[in-house]
Amino acid sequence: MTSPAAVRGQEVRQRLLAAAAELIPERGWSAVSTRVLADRAGVTPSVVHYHFPSVQAVLSEAVVTAMRQLLTATDEQFTAARTPAEAIDAMLASIEQHSGVDPMSLLFVEAYLAATRDKRLREQLATLVTDFRQRVGDWLAVQQVPDPAATAAVLAAAIDGILLHRGLGSSVEGTADVLRRLVS
Repeated sequence: MTSPAAVRGQEVRQRLLAAAAELIPERGWSAVSTRVLADRAGVTPSVVHYHFPSVQAVLSEAVVTAMRQLLTATDEQFTAARTPAEAIDAMLASIEQHSGVDPMSLLFVEAYLAATRDKRLREQLATLVTDFRQRVGDWLAVQQVPDPAATAAVLAAAIDGILLHRGLGSSVEGTADVLRRLVS
């Protein structure tokens, strides 16, 4: 049985992670301070450091959790497809809700930038991407797509690139046809 204090502690921890996931796209990674994070979560600054060794640790965990959830949802849509072409359509549909400047897109961009300066975060994000590419590659292998691992790597990179370009206002028309040809 879990004690009421442990439950409250978990609730506070979740509020801190949710606040971090909101603040990163709003302010940028480096502008999220202990005070700003605590204010958003409705706690005192000392509580942040009670639950996490640093603000960086809160931000990293929030980002990794959000990215894992999004990749899992995309993965589920992709692998539910009956054909590789349907899988491409599902993958593109999953990013259709992201404009490139929406909070989740900005969260990814900020995380990638922060990972260039934080080895541990870089390793965590690399693991997420590698695992996603592996699952997609395994599915492509079952579908008998040639060179499934390399194809999965190109698809993952293409999706990231499409989101980056959307954030700049670039059109992504015609990409579905090109990506479908990649898996045919």
